[in-house]
Amino acid sequence: MLGHEAPWREWRQAMAGHRMHHAWILSGPQGVGKGSFALAAAAELVAEAGVPQPEPDAHPDILIPEHPPATKEDEKKREAGQPFNRKRAITIDEIRNLQRRLTTRPTLGRRRVVIIDPADHLEKNAVNCLLKSLEEPPEGTYFLLVAHRIGRLLPTIRSRCRILRFAPLPDAQVELVLSRAVPNSDEATRAAAIVAAQGSPGVALEFVEEDLAPVHQLMQRLLDEGDAGFRLRGALSAELGARPSRERVAATFELARAVLAGALRGADPARQARLIEAHSAVARLGLEAPQFNYDAAMLAMELGGLIAAAH
Repeated sequence: MLGHEAPWREWRQAMAGHRMHHAWILSGPQGVGKGSFALAAAAELVAEAGVPQPEPDAHPDILIPEHPPATKEDEKKREAGQPFNRKRAITIDEIRNLQRRLTTRPTLGRRRVVIIDPADHLEKNAVNCLLKSLEEPPEGTYFLLVAHRIGRLLPTIRSRCRILRFAPLPDAQVELVLSRAVPNSDEATRAAAIVAAQGSPGVALEFVEEDLAPVHQLMQRLLDEGDAGFRLRGALSAELGARPSRERVAATFELARAVLAGALRGADPARQARLIEAHSAVARLGLEAPQFNYDAAMLAMELGGLIAAAH
Protein backbone atom coordinates (compact mmCIF):
# COMPACT_ATOMS: atom_id res chain seq x y z
CA MET A 1 0.00 0.00 0.00
CA LEU A 2 1.07 3.57 -0.64
CA GLY A 3 0.78 6.51 1.71
CA HIS A 4 -1.39 6.92 4.82
CA GLU A 5 1.54 6.79 7.22
CA ALA A 6 -0.42 8.70 9.89
CA PRO A 7 -3.41 6.27 10.00
CA TRP A 8 -1.02 3.31 10.08
CA ARG A 9 0.92 4.85 12.93
CA GLU A 10 -2.23 5.53 14.93
CA TRP A 11 -3.60 2.05 14.25
CA ARG A 12 -0.41 0.24 15.31
CA GLN A 13 -0.04 2.37 18.41
CA ALA A 14 -3.57 1.32 19.37
CA MET A 15 -2.75 -2.34 18.70
CA ALA A 16 0.26 -2.07 20.98
CA GLY A 17 -1.81 -0.58 23.80
CA HIS A 18 -3.53 -2.43 26.64
CA ARG A 19 -7.14 -1.70 25.63
CA MET A 20 -7.73 -1.22 21.95
CA HIS A 21 -10.99 0.51 21.02
CA HIS A 22 -13.51 -1.93 19.57
CA ALA A 23 -14.96 0.26 16.77
CA TRP A 24 -13.28 2.51 14.21
CA ILE A 25 -14.49 4.77 11.40
CA LEU A 26 -12.11 5.03 8.43
CA SER A 27 -13.08 8.44 7.08
CA GLY A 28 -11.92 10.13 3.89
CA PRO A 29 -12.65 10.70 0.19
CA GLN A 30 -13.78 7.77 -1.91
CA GLY A 31 -10.99 5.94 -3.70
CA VAL A 32 -8.06 6.87 -1.45
CA GLY A 33 -7.53 3.32 -0.18
CA LYS A 34 -9.65 3.03 2.99
CA GLY A 35 -11.05 -0.36 1.99
CA SER A 36 -7.59 -1.77 1.27
CA PHE A 37 -6.36 -0.36 4.57
CA ALA A 38 -9.27 -2.04 6.38
CA LEU A 39 -8.39 -5.46 4.96
CA ALA A 40 -4.69 -5.11 5.75
CA ALA A 41 -5.34 -3.74 9.25
CA ALA A 42 -7.86 -6.50 9.96
CA ALA A 43 -5.32 -9.14 8.87
CA GLU A 44 -2.78 -7.71 11.35
CA LEU A 45 -5.34 -7.70 14.15
CA VAL A 46 -6.60 -11.28 13.77
CA ALA A 47 -3.19 -12.87 13.14
CA GLU A 48 -1.93 -15.34 15.74
CA ALA A 49 1.73 -16.30 16.09
CA GLY A 50 2.38 -19.77 14.74
CA VAL A 51 -1.05 -20.08 13.09
CA PRO A 52 -1.11 -20.04 9.25
CA GLN A 53 -3.32 -17.22 8.02
CA PRO A 54 -5.48 -17.22 4.85
CA GLU A 55 -5.63 -14.18 2.59
CA PRO A 56 -7.64 -11.36 4.22
CA ASP A 57 -10.56 -11.55 1.76
CA ALA A 58 -10.95 -15.28 2.51
CA HIS A 59 -10.21 -15.20 6.24
CA PRO A 60 -12.89 -16.82 8.45
CA ASP A 61 -12.34 -14.19 11.15
CA ILE A 62 -12.68 -11.18 8.83
CA LEU A 63 -16.40 -10.73 8.17
CA ILE A 64 -17.59 -8.42 5.37
CA PRO A 65 -21.37 -8.09 4.81
CA GLU A 66 -22.16 -8.09 1.09
CA HIS A 67 -24.31 -5.90 -1.09
CA PRO A 68 -26.99 -8.43 -2.15
CA PRO A 69 -28.23 -8.91 -5.75
CA ALA A 70 -30.28 -5.96 -6.96
CA THR A 71 -33.23 -7.98 -8.31
CA LYS A 72 -34.57 -11.53 -8.43
CA GLU A 73 -33.11 -11.78 -11.92
CA ASP A 74 -29.73 -10.87 -10.49
CA GLU A 75 -30.18 -13.57 -7.82
CA LYS A 76 -30.63 -16.12 -10.61
CA LYS A 77 -27.51 -14.82 -12.35
CA ARG A 78 -25.49 -15.18 -9.13
CA GLU A 79 -26.70 -18.75 -8.67
CA ALA A 80 -25.70 -19.50 -12.27
CA GLY A 81 -22.24 -18.02 -11.72
CA GLN A 82 -22.91 -15.11 -14.08
CA PRO A 83 -22.08 -11.41 -13.55
CA PHE A 84 -24.88 -9.62 -11.68
CA ASN A 85 -25.75 -6.19 -10.32
CA ARG A 86 -25.83 -5.56 -6.57
CA LYS A 87 -27.98 -3.29 -4.45
CA ARG A 88 -26.32 -0.04 -3.51
CA ALA A 89 -27.27 -0.44 0.17
CA ILE A 90 -26.23 -3.08 2.70
CA THR A 91 -29.52 -4.48 3.96
CA ILE A 92 -30.72 -5.32 7.46
CA ASP A 93 -30.79 -9.02 6.52
CA GLU A 94 -27.03 -8.89 5.87
CA ILE A 95 -26.42 -7.31 9.29
CA ARG A 96 -28.65 -9.89 11.01
CA ASN A 97 -26.76 -12.71 9.30
CA LEU A 98 -23.54 -11.12 10.53
CA GLN A 99 -24.83 -10.89 14.10
CA ARG A 100 -25.71 -14.58 14.10
CA ARG A 101 -22.09 -15.35 13.21
CA LEU A 102 -20.92 -13.16 16.08
CA THR A 103 -22.56 -15.52 18.59
CA THR A 104 -19.79 -18.06 17.85
CA ARG A 105 -16.11 -17.87 18.80
CA PRO A 106 -13.44 -16.72 16.31
CA THR A 107 -12.09 -19.58 14.21
CA LEU A 108 -8.30 -19.23 14.16
CA GLY A 109 -7.51 -17.06 17.16
CA ARG A 110 -8.86 -14.74 19.82
CA ARG A 111 -10.06 -11.92 17.59
CA ARG A 112 -12.36 -11.26 14.67
CA VAL A 113 -12.96 -8.12 12.62
CA VAL A 114 -16.13 -6.90 10.93
CA ILE A 115 -15.61 -4.57 7.94
CA ILE A 116 -18.59 -2.51 6.76
CA ASP A 117 -17.67 -1.01 3.37
CA PRO A 118 -19.09 1.54 2.96
CA ALA A 119 -20.97 2.21 6.18
CA ASP A 120 -22.65 5.25 4.66
CA HIS A 121 -24.52 2.88 2.32
CA LEU A 122 -26.28 0.98 5.10
CA GLU A 123 -30.07 0.89 5.03
CA LYS A 124 -31.62 2.88 7.89
CA ASN A 125 -32.91 -0.27 9.60
CA ALA A 126 -29.51 -1.90 9.11
CA VAL A 127 -27.84 1.04 10.89
CA ASN A 128 -30.09 0.63 13.93
CA CYS A 129 -29.42 -3.10 13.92
CA LEU A 130 -25.65 -2.58 13.72
CA LEU A 131 -25.82 -0.06 16.57
CA LYS A 132 -26.79 -2.85 18.97
CA SER A 133 -23.57 -4.70 18.19
CA LEU A 134 -21.49 -1.54 18.57
CA GLU A 135 -23.08 -0.87 21.98
CA GLU A 136 -22.47 -4.42 23.25
CA PRO A 137 -19.65 -5.90 21.15
CA PRO A 138 -18.92 -9.60 21.61
CA GLU A 139 -15.59 -10.24 23.27
CA GLY A 140 -12.71 -10.16 20.79
CA THR A 141 -14.80 -8.50 18.04
CA TYR A 142 -13.69 -5.28 16.37
CA PHE A 143 -15.50 -3.13 13.80
CA LEU A 144 -14.00 -1.14 10.92
CA LEU A 145 -16.56 1.16 9.27
CA VAL A 146 -15.41 2.63 5.95
CA ALA A 147 -17.07 6.04 5.42
CA HIS A 148 -16.74 8.19 2.30
CA ARG A 149 -18.99 10.86 3.85
CA ILE A 150 -18.84 10.59 7.62
CA GLY A 151 -21.57 13.20 8.01
CA ARG A 152 -24.10 10.69 6.67
CA LEU A 153 -23.49 8.38 9.65
CA LEU A 154 -25.77 8.78 12.65
CA PRO A 155 -24.28 10.64 15.63
CA THR A 156 -25.01 7.53 17.73
CA ILE A 157 -22.71 5.53 15.42
CA ARG A 158 -19.98 8.16 15.36
CA SER A 159 -20.01 8.56 19.13
CA ARG A 160 -19.15 4.90 19.64
CA CYS A 161 -16.23 4.85 17.20
CA ARG A 162 -12.70 6.14 17.09
CA ILE A 163 -12.01 7.98 13.84
CA LEU A 164 -9.06 7.39 11.50
CA ARG A 165 -8.83 10.12 8.88
CA PHE A 166 -7.46 9.52 5.38
CA ALA A 167 -6.19 12.40 3.27
CA PRO A 168 -5.84 12.45 -0.54
CA LEU A 169 -2.53 11.04 -1.78
CA PRO A 170 0.16 13.15 -3.45
CA ASP A 171 0.08 13.13 -7.26
CA ALA A 172 3.35 11.16 -7.38
CA GLN A 173 1.77 8.29 -5.44
CA VAL A 174 -1.36 8.35 -7.61
CA GLU A 175 0.91 8.18 -10.66
CA LEU A 176 2.72 5.18 -9.17
CA VAL A 177 -0.59 3.40 -8.59
CA LEU A 178 -1.58 3.97 -12.23
CA SER A 179 1.79 2.85 -13.59
CA ARG A 180 1.48 -0.42 -11.66
CA ALA A 181 -2.21 -1.10 -12.30
CA VAL A 182 -2.53 0.04 -15.94
CA PRO A 183 1.04 0.10 -17.31
CA ASN A 184 -0.10 0.06 -20.96
CA SER A 185 -2.37 3.08 -20.68
CA ASP A 186 -1.68 6.22 -22.69
CA GLU A 187 0.64 8.68 -20.94
CA ALA A 188 -1.60 11.67 -21.72
CA THR A 189 -4.64 9.82 -20.33
CA ARG A 190 -2.75 8.99 -17.13
CA ALA A 191 -1.70 12.62 -16.76
CA ALA A 192 -5.31 13.79 -17.15
CA ALA A 193 -6.46 11.12 -14.69
CA ILE A 194 -4.02 12.37 -12.05
CA VAL A 195 -5.24 15.95 -12.42
CA ALA A 196 -8.89 14.91 -12.32
CA ALA A 197 -8.50 12.49 -9.40
CA GLN A 198 -7.53 15.13 -6.82
CA GLY A 199 -5.47 12.61 -4.85
CA SER A 200 -7.80 9.61 -5.19
CA PRO A 201 -6.14 6.57 -6.85
CA GLY A 202 -9.55 4.91 -7.15
CA VAL A 203 -10.97 7.82 -9.15
CA ALA A 204 -7.81 7.86 -11.31
CA LEU A 205 -8.10 4.14 -12.08
CA GLU A 206 -11.77 4.49 -13.00
CA PHE A 207 -10.86 7.45 -15.21
CA VAL A 208 -8.45 5.27 -17.21
CA GLU A 209 -10.49 2.07 -17.20
CA GLU A 210 -13.73 3.81 -18.25
CA ASP A 211 -11.92 6.05 -20.78
CA LEU A 212 -13.26 9.23 -19.18
CA ALA A 213 -10.81 11.68 -20.76
CA PRO A 214 -13.47 13.03 -23.21
CA VAL A 215 -15.99 13.25 -20.35
CA HIS A 216 -13.46 15.18 -18.28
CA GLN A 217 -12.82 17.65 -21.11
CA LEU A 218 -16.54 18.31 -21.48
CA MET A 219 -16.95 18.83 -17.73
CA GLN A 220 -14.12 21.35 -17.73
CA ARG A 221 -15.71 23.22 -20.61
CA LEU A 222 -19.10 23.24 -18.86
CA LEU A 223 -17.40 24.72 -15.81
CA ASP A 224 -15.35 27.25 -17.77
CA GLU A 225 -17.85 28.29 -20.43
CA GLY A 226 -21.32 27.45 -19.14
CA ASP A 227 -23.81 25.96 -21.61
CA ALA A 228 -26.46 28.45 -22.62
CA GLY A 229 -27.34 26.51 -25.78
CA PHE A 230 -27.32 23.00 -24.21
CA ARG A 231 -24.72 21.89 -26.79
CA LEU A 232 -22.13 20.72 -24.26
CA ARG A 233 -24.75 18.89 -22.23
CA GLY A 234 -25.82 17.06 -25.37
CA ALA A 235 -22.21 16.10 -26.05
CA LEU A 236 -21.83 14.87 -22.46
CA SER A 237 -24.94 12.74 -22.86
CA ALA A 238 -23.58 11.21 -26.07
CA GLU A 239 -20.21 10.54 -24.44
CA LEU A 240 -21.75 8.81 -21.42
CA GLY A 241 -23.62 6.47 -23.77
CA ALA A 242 -27.18 5.27 -24.17
CA ARG A 243 -26.80 2.32 -21.77
CA PRO A 244 -23.77 2.95 -19.58
CA SER A 245 -22.82 0.41 -16.93
CA ARG A 246 -23.36 1.25 -13.28
CA GLU A 247 -19.59 1.42 -12.91
CA ARG A 248 -19.33 4.01 -15.67
CA VAL A 249 -22.12 6.12 -14.16
CA ALA A 250 -20.56 5.94 -10.69
CA ALA A 251 -17.12 6.85 -12.08
CA THR A 252 -18.63 9.80 -13.96
CA PHE A 253 -20.19 11.17 -10.79
CA GLU A 254 -16.96 10.79 -8.83
CA LEU A 255 -15.17 12.61 -11.64
CA ALA A 256 -17.73 15.44 -11.56
CA ARG A 257 -17.27 15.85 -7.82
CA ALA A 258 -13.47 15.90 -8.24
CA VAL A 259 -13.69 18.52 -11.03
CA LEU A 260 -15.84 20.80 -8.87
CA ALA A 261 -13.67 20.30 -5.79
CA GLY A 262 -10.53 21.03 -7.78
CA ALA A 263 -11.94 24.34 -8.99
CA LEU A 264 -12.38 25.60 -5.42
CA ARG A 265 -8.70 26.44 -5.03
CA GLY A 266 -8.12 30.08 -5.90
CA ALA A 267 -11.79 30.82 -6.63
CA ASP A 268 -13.31 34.02 -5.29
CA PRO A 269 -15.96 33.68 -2.52
CA ALA A 270 -18.92 34.07 -4.87
CA ARG A 271 -17.67 31.32 -7.17
CA GLN A 272 -16.74 29.12 -4.24
CA ALA A 273 -20.36 29.32 -3.09
CA ARG A 274 -21.58 28.23 -6.55
CA LEU A 275 -19.05 25.38 -6.66
CA ILE A 276 -20.01 24.13 -3.20
CA GLU A 277 -23.71 24.25 -4.08
CA ALA A 278 -23.08 22.36 -7.34
CA HIS A 279 -20.88 19.80 -5.54
CA SER A 280 -23.65 19.10 -3.00
CA ALA A 281 -26.24 18.74 -5.76
CA VAL A 282 -24.01 16.36 -7.74
CA ALA A 283 -23.43 14.27 -4.60
CA ARG A 284 -27.20 14.03 -3.99
CA LEU A 285 -27.91 13.09 -7.60
CA GLY A 286 -25.14 10.50 -7.49
CA LEU A 287 -26.80 8.84 -4.51
CA GLU A 288 -30.20 8.82 -6.23
CA ALA A 289 -29.02 7.60 -9.64
CA PRO A 290 -28.55 3.88 -8.78
CA GLN A 291 -31.87 3.72 -6.93
CA PHE A 292 -34.23 5.34 -9.43
CA ASN A 293 -32.97 3.91 -12.72
CA TYR A 294 -32.87 7.27 -14.50
CA ASP A 295 -32.69 7.45 -18.29
CA ALA A 296 -28.99 7.86 -19.10
CA ALA A 297 -29.51 10.81 -21.45
CA MET A 298 -31.61 12.72 -18.91
CA LEU A 299 -29.11 11.91 -16.16
CA ALA A 300 -26.21 13.30 -18.23
CA MET A 301 -28.20 16.44 -19.07
CA GLU A 302 -28.99 17.02 -15.39
CA LEU A 303 -25.38 16.41 -14.36
CA GLY A 304 -24.14 18.78 -17.05
CA GLY A 305 -26.61 21.41 -15.92
CA LEU A 306 -25.36 21.23 -12.34
CA ILE A 307 -21.77 21.70 -13.47
CA ALA A 308 -22.67 24.55 -15.85
CA ALA A 309 -24.51 26.30 -13.02
CA ALA A 310 -21.17 26.74 -11.24
CA HIS A 311 -19.73 28.65 -14.25
